[in-house]
Amino acid sequence: MRDGPKTNDETAPRQKVSELVPGKVVQRLELVVLRRYPRRLVNSKSYTGPIAAACGKDETGIVGIVLWADDVTKVRSGDIIRIENGWCRRRDGQLVVSTGRCGTVTVLDR
Repeated sequence: MRDGPKTNDETAPRQKVSELVPGKVVQRLELVVLRRYPRRLVNSKSYTGPIAAACGKDETGIVGIVLWADDVTKVRSGDIIRIENGWCRRRDGQLVVSTGRCGTVTVLDR
């Protein structure tokens, strides 16, 4: 038995792309990153720093990904990642997920 608080991956069930709902929290989503697009710099009232778009898939579908700050350089095409405590939205008819301010991206495998 481990000491300390449980991590999110021990408590939240794994979600699938087919189960994502716009406007709802992404508790735990694991994806293969198909492509990470070039980073760009953003300067707005709510965020200043690097941002990059990506797309990923699991066995049920494909979803867009928004990467922020250090995650831009941490995530590469071909990585298997886990997004926890993020958000899901619909943009131009397509689902998009991100960590937002409170979530995390973990690279599980390269």
